[in-house]
Amino acid sequence: MERIVRGVHPPGTPLPPEPALCGAFSVSRTVVREAVKILQEKGLVQVRQGSGTIVTPPSTWDMLDELVLAATIAEDDSLAILDDLVVTRRVLESDMANVAARLADQETVDRLRALVDRMDELVDDHVTYHEHDRAFHDVIMQASGNRIARGVVRALESQVVNTARYMGRTERALCVASNRGHRRIYERIAAHDPDGAAQAMFTHITEAWLVRRSGPDTARLVR
Repeated sequence: MERIVRGVHPPGTPLPPEPALCGAFSVSRTVVREAVKILQEKGLVQVRQGSGTIVTPPSTWDMLDELVLAATIAEDDSLAILDDLVVTRRVLESDMANVAARLADQETVDRLRALVDRMDELVDDHVTYHEHDRAFHDVIMQASGNRIARGVVRALESQVVNTARYMGRTERALCVASNRGHRRIYERIAAHDPDGAAQAMFTHITEAWLVRRSGPDTARLVR
């Protein structure tokens, strides 16, 4: 899989024949056939009668698959895939914040306030701060009741939460700025302001990533 993602086998080209793959990886034909089947299920190859196993373009890959996403992130020096991940997260979480502002009960509002207050105390401990950060977002996602959107966000984040290129710098000032965004989101949800909550979430996710990411190409995020 990594060889396909790296472009060792470009889209439109056939994979080497079975005997060559068996020799290259010191495995049996059965193992090679099972591997090809898995690659096909993940959208990376297509088996064509008479043409062999053809590598497919990235547009057909299953980017929600854990292994495909992890391999793509590992090979993406431009941060484009992380930009796409953030944009996807922003769309889903903004909508969930909108719904949460309409549905949140007092217990949810109290939990959000407690998390925001606690994060103010944790700005010098970025590891624990980020644990509370993720909990804050998860409370909002749960309050929205959208289990599919929450599942997508959690699956995406699980691939990058320990990735230095995604987490970026960790100094105190960034935690302070991040929690100002959290507090604005909390305040709009507590006020049962759906549009305000959605906009606060949109702004928070955008600004937090622009600060963390490196590289000049940020125009695609500000839209």
